[in-house]
Amino acid sequence: MSFALQIPCRRSLLAASILSPAMARTFTSTRAVFVKKQESTRRVPSKKAMAAKLRRRAAKEARLVDHSDDMELDSAISVLRAAEVSRPQACFELFVKADLRGSGGGVSVPKGRINIPFEPKPKAQDTILVFAEGKQADEAKRAGAQIVGGTELIEGVLSGRLRANTILCTPALIKAITPRLGRFLGPMGLMPAARRGTVTDDVEAYIRRIKSSTEWKSDRAGNIRMPIARMDFPIENVVKNFRYVMDSIKRVTGNVKVRDAREDNQRKVIPIKKVTLSTRSTPGIPISDY
Repeated sequence: MSFALQIPCRRSLLAASILSPAMARTFTSTRAVFVKKQESTRRVPSKKAMAAKLRRRAAKEARLVDHSDDMELDSAISVLRAAEVSRPQACFELFVKADLRGSGGGVSVPKGRINIPFEPKPKAQDTILVFAEGKQADEAKRAGAQIVGGTELIEGVLSGRLRANTILCTPALIKAITPRLGRFLGPMGLMPAARRGTVTDDVEAYIRRIKSSTEWKSDRAGNIRMPIARMDFPIENVVKNFRYVMDSIKRVTGNVKVRDAREDNQRKVIPIKKVTLSTRSTPGIPISDY
């Protein structure tokens, strides 16, 4: 009598391992350990403290600048006249370096308008764009605005098809254009704002006023360049133009004290790092008594 050796098949073994707890393989797992993140005890400085720190840094950098080559305004005018003796129609070029970083950030590009006492050259015609409708749009056209319209002009401004040096808006349309044009025109210093007077109901009077004035404007790096006089001007006229332009720049950048102490504490001061006078063919002479 023979006994056959019975070999279980793989399927039966798998079924037995599933059904029989004794034959099932046991798995173990370790509990995850979460390390508590150490909180930094370093104090985060406020915006006011950061602005003060930047001002201190700018003042420290200013003390390191060599001022041995600086000249008084009268001496600089005489030197430049001697260098340009063969070009009486050449212009004195004013350069001002404003430290936008030293103001603590959050400031718009400095710009302003002046009626300079003695014009050094014929005025360039400004391109004026006005957001207005109805009667105010007609007044803007009569005053000499080149581009006048409502919210339909927004797409043209964003695409670059409509370009202007000055942009005005009526109070009725400012809320309609701000969401789309605020971040586009703001960095360029062209966004209409009530504090600048470019949001107004009296559009006609504003256009007539700016047509008789000259605009100065800083770039994003804080550089201001402007012709202020010709070589054939009397020295007193050159000095008068220089002082007039610098007074305007100082007022806009907050470097002139105001009577209201509360307003003086709230406004941001943009430090002036350097003022030079030059011509097209000469290097700039730093001015000490600006």
